[in-house]
Amino acid sequence: MHISSRSAGIALGVLVDAAVGDPRRGHPVALFGRAAAALEKRLYGDARPNGVAHTAICVGASAGLGLLARWASATLAQTGVLSRTRATGALSRKRTRLGWALETGLTAAATWAVLGGTTLAREGAHMAKALEADDLAAARARLPHLCGRDPRALEAPDLARATVESLAENTSDAVVAPLFWGAVAGVPGLLAYRAVNTLDAMVGHRSPRYENFGWAAAKLDDMANYVPARITGLLAVLAAPDRRRALRVLRRDGHRHPSPNAGRCEAAFAGALDVTLGGVNVYGSRVEQRPEMGDGPNPEVADIRRAVRLTRTVSLTAAAIAVLVPALWPRRARSGRAPGA
Repeated sequence: MHISSRSAGIALGVLVDAAVGDPRRGHPVALFGRAAAALEKRLYGDARPNGVAHTAICVGASAGLGLLARWASATLAQTGVLSRTRATGALSRKRTRLGWALETGLTAAATWAVLGGTTLAREGAHMAKALEADDLAAARARLPHLCGRDPRALEAPDLARATVESLAENTSDAVVAPLFWGAVAGVPGLLAYRAVNTLDAMVGHRSPRYENFGWAAAKLDDMANYVPARITGLLAVLAAPDRRRALRVLRRDGHRHPSPNAGRCEAAFAGALDVTLGGVNVYGSRVEQRPEMGDGPNPEVADIRRAVRLTRTVSLTAAAIAVLVPALWPRRARSGRAPGA
């Protein structure tokens, strides 16, 4: 059976992420963030065209880097084999094997660099441990690792809700979405998606500074996550103890969130965990009233570990799908060829 380099690379990248998670220093996403911040200093202006230019350059450069790396691996495979043999048959086979290995390694490195599932689950577990020990100071200090809410006045139930909601949304952003774009577009898709999502976190939020400049990043992130967020919601429903309840909450409440995507994830998690999410969120000086989603009680500390398990289940299922889909493409293409072609 032929296994595509994309499938093998995604599988290997997922395994590396599961084993080591994100590096503490020198993470590629952090390096991208510093470059994007430096470019922002040059391009910033309180106008949408400035933000469009910033977003286009950052995302275009990331996608271009992926295309360049893929071209370089193919060229290296060809030149490396040419230097060793002149036998046409052997040349073709060796070129294919070396190219497959290089493409697999490149895809694995990119997949590991953009995935955040292992770190996300660990952060949820750290929050659960702190709250189980009644260590509010540690839990409040940990919350910024998960979301941008002001943790200073939050009590244990508020921290539990914030954690569950962040786990739901970031299961899509940090796991399902990059796997989706990796399966669809390979290394360029992986890098471009992470660039889009990182820019949204940097400049896509509502504030006087970024209301106009961050518009392009926010809209592009909404588009990039439209399908993955709905896949995340459906996978959460499939993993729920009561699938009918989870699906009912997803269909009824998923559209009520101000985000076109986060609501699908949070509603599905609310239904799967049988809790109610939503309420008042404080982001510095800004207060938002989010609609409630779900029919159960407000999340408690014990629900955090349940949400972590759900996150891991959804992530594992998404990884399996992302590996399987590219593996079927070559077979489908071969079966569709005309006889003698």
